[in-house]
Amino acid sequence: MAVSRGKKYREAIEKVDREKLYDPEEALNLVRELGNANFDETVELACRLGVNPRHADQQVRGAVVLPHGTGKDIRVLVFAQGEKVKEAEEAGADYVGGEDLAEKIQKGWLEFDVAIATPDMMKVVGKLGRVLGPRGLMPNPKVGTVTFELKQAVEEAKAGKVEYRVEKNGIVHVPIGKTSFDYDQLKGNFLALMDAIIKARPSAAKGRYLSSVVISSTMGPGIKIDPAQIIAMLEK
Repeated sequence: MAVSRGKKYREAIEKVDREKLYDPEEALNLVRELGNANFDETVELACRLGVNPRHADQQVRGAVVLPHGTGKDIRVLVFAQGEKVKEAEEAGADYVGGEDLAEKIQKGWLEFDVAIATPDMMKVVGKLGRVLGPRGLMPNPKVGTVTFELKQAVEEAKAGKVEYRVEKNGIVHVPIGKTSFDYDQLKGNFLALMDAIIKARPSAAKGRYLSSVVISSTMGPGIKIDPAQIIAMLEK
């Protein structure tokens, strides 16, 4: 069954050459221009990577602090005890606790965007895997959300730290800002993320690593970007 698209989407897609590989500057400006919904649309990057995520040695996962943030007010929850509770609160965490928070979450409460835990609290957090895991909220040492360095972790989360992880189909989806961002803000975030993804290339990955890169806004069409020009821009 064909999906019916709105007038604004049809007008936007007419401005995009679906066969063209745009240079990054043109693509970033175009995605801003096409963000004409009645709300501030999120700009998302989708990269198809030349890896097989079914193999443990071809996983691509990490986190990067976007220099200009995500454009979203990030709500941070911290699992901590003892002196670490005060450290988390002073760093700006929105919610800090232990068993009490775990119980709320098990009952369906999920009013937060990032969860951080000290290592000694993972015995509590581990019980929440089925709830937090599918939503990408499970604290993980690989991305710095299981740590005793709570001040740094909370401040980075608030500043716009985003996680990237290759899905089973070989694609990484990550938000890089809003259509209200100016060009330099989007460019800074875009390059920071692409640099991190490229540096995270597994040694077991063979052949072409960046198969395709597409940028889009929440309600807009995808805009293909030339991977070779991304690499060239990073090397400048």
